[in-house]
Amino acid sequence: MKIVRLLLLLCASLCWVVAAHARTVLQEYLPAAAASDLVPGADGFGPIRADLAVAPVLKGDQTVAWVFITSDFVGTTGYSGKPIHTLVAIGTDARIVGVKLVKHSEPIVLIGIPEAKVKALVASYAGLDIVAEAKSGGTAHEVDVISGATVTVMVIDDSIVRSSLKVARALSLGGLAPEAHEAGPRFEIDRDATGPANWTEAEGDGTLRRLSLDVAQVNAAFDEHPDERARDRAITEAPQTTFIDMQAALVSVPAIGGALLGPAEEANLKSWLKDGENAIAVMARGLYSFKGSGYVRGGIFDRIVLIQDDVSVRFRDRDHRRLGGIALAGAPEFTEMDLFRIPAGLGFDPAKPFRIQLLAQREVGPIEKVFHTFDLGYQLPQKYLRAVAPPVKEALAVADRGEGAAQADLWKRIWQDSKLKIVVLGAMLVVLTGVFFFQTYAVKNAKGFYIFRIVFLTVTLVFLGWYANAQLSVVNLMALFGSLVTGFSWQAFLLDPLTFILWFAVAAALLFWGRGAYCGWLCPFGALQELTNQIARKLRIPQWTLPWGLHERLWPVKYMIFLGLFGVSLMSVEQAEHLAEIEPFKTAIILKFIRAWPFVAYAVALLVAGLFVERFYCRYLCPLGAALAIPARIRMFDWLKRYHECGSPCQTCAIQCPVQAIHKTGEINPNECINCLHCQVLYQSETMCPVVIKKMKSRAKLAASPGGAPIHQPAEKVN
Repeated sequence: MKIVRLLLLLCASLCWVVAAHARTVLQEYLPAAAASDLVPGADGFGPIRADLAVAPVLKGDQTVAWVFITSDFVGTTGYSGKPIHTLVAIGTDARIVGVKLVKHSEPIVLIGIPEAKVKALVASYAGLDIVAEAKSGGTAHEVDVISGATVTVMVIDDSIVRSSLKVARALSLGGLAPEAHEAGPRFEIDRDATGPANWTEAEGDGTLRRLSLDVAQVNAAFDEHPDERARDRAITEAPQTTFIDMQAALVSVPAIGGALLGPAEEANLKSWLKDGENAIAVMARGLYSFKGSGYVRGGIFDRIVLIQDDVSVRFRDRDHRRLGGIALAGAPEFTEMDLFRIPAGLGFDPAKPFRIQLLAQREVGPIEKVFHTFDLGYQLPQKYLRAVAPPVKEALAVADRGEGAAQADLWKRIWQDSKLKIVVLGAMLVVLTGVFFFQTYAVKNAKGFYIFRIVFLTVTLVFLGWYANAQLSVVNLMALFGSLVTGFSWQAFLLDPLTFILWFAVAAALLFWGRGAYCGWLCPFGALQELTNQIARKLRIPQWTLPWGLHERLWPVKYMIFLGLFGVSLMSVEQAEHLAEIEPFKTAIILKFIRAWPFVAYAVALLVAGLFVERFYCRYLCPLGAALAIPARIRMFDWLKRYHECGSPCQTCAIQCPVQAIHKTGEINPNECINCLHCQVLYQSETMCPVVIKKMKSRAKLAASPGGAPIHQPAEKVN
């Protein structure tokens, strides 16, 4: 009997767990929401649908909109590794009526940027036309990025647009059709197909698709533009004059590429394309250029975009090649012939229909333009396709793969947009690694090394800090720990490429050099402290050297701060992130001192203290430095050279160490060393190091006395 009761209790517990797991996010947050905050004049909400996590917004008995939570439909997580819960109301015409941020764990918002600013950004999505987003592949609007919160804003934008598209399709709002997963055969490229014999055949069977516009058609299109100036600037050429005659073909299909390009050009195309990539050829003649000149300045072809369902491809200069000629017999003369590569991983399917959207522009003022779009539709003819039945398991995994691909597209887009920053950071890491590996040569010229260090720190502050906002924080470590506890996901950390790269570099540096590689060279706030201290020295502001006993007792403060924050994070990560405000990084680096005065006063006070005690904050208060110092002793190599005379009797390095990391006995404390290499400059100094001076005198004496016995050289030791 007891066993039966135990089994019943276990079943009840499992049912409760399943029910709790099945509970939607909307069920959690909808009771606290007011319908009128989302939809003006609304009276309340109807019941949540059983088949879809949406609820009607009611005005009387009429449904005027539908409300949902973004995280019920998309799995995109923010910088914290957690979803950003946004309540969205979408009208029956597929326009967003109201948006409200209800829950987030983003550290930059919690302790940096005012939440009101982010809430205002979220609310600005009201009025967004989801039908237009569906047609443009989610690119019909501009993302209003908040400085210092780029990742968070892009995640919010991605989640609002993609979840709205899913809801609008599921409810058939604005004429959008529900997504149908294909149960029948799919199609793939038939590599044994035969291409057209000439241009006429290619046009006739659909291998080539055409968009032909004359001046009269374009003028008529702009006559419908709401800006009256568009009508006043009509093209003056004869109405029948060709505005543009544009043709396109999917040349990554072997049969089409071979026929249109010829053997040599097709071979070049194959070597250019990687696995999963496709390419189109676009040819045109007429008054209007489909390329324009914008790509020369910005690297993007802004007059054409390829659109397939929710996928939109804007071509960049790296995805472009000029086409030297057309091999297909009967081809007309074109003024522009170009190849455009469609990168892999975007979700483009060559077997499905797509369109090339041409953006025609008309100047209506000195710097103002209006635009009208024309579409060239393309469907690969059936003769180039063959049916393939998908495996059952693959068909069941379509939805999951689609969501994962969408999340991957987001971080890949962020990395692509950050290419210049990544290259500069990579160059900085290469240079710094070279300095550490060849430090003996790097520090040989004391003045040259001092100039190099000041320049490097300036780049760290201005580029990494104020421009790229790549300031590591103890908040990153707490987010990582929280992610490990709740379910690790690479996606959350890949959203910020520079921070991701820096943390990998720091992890490698800890094994080789300890914490100093980051703290002494790559930390923007550390660079700010040292640069301001150098200015203070030039202005002859007195420098204070704390007594060793006091200095040694202040060291542990930063470790206690870190352990305290870590302990709080075990109970509440959000509370720990608030307490992490002891770091002045957000104020001084991310927000560039544009913040409420108490935060600015705190950051300035630390910098003022640093004018008298170099790197005051780094030495005694920095929880991130403490976190990095804890594993510092696991480094595999000791790179800093020392003499046996160091510490006994010589105290030069101990006295001159900028952060007092060298004990009076001569040992360097790896937990406190910032690898500034000043001790290595002194190690080779012919004017400051007594051991080197003694060597020089001995060599001079030996040179002055021919036939003298060899002089014993002082032994070296490595710390």
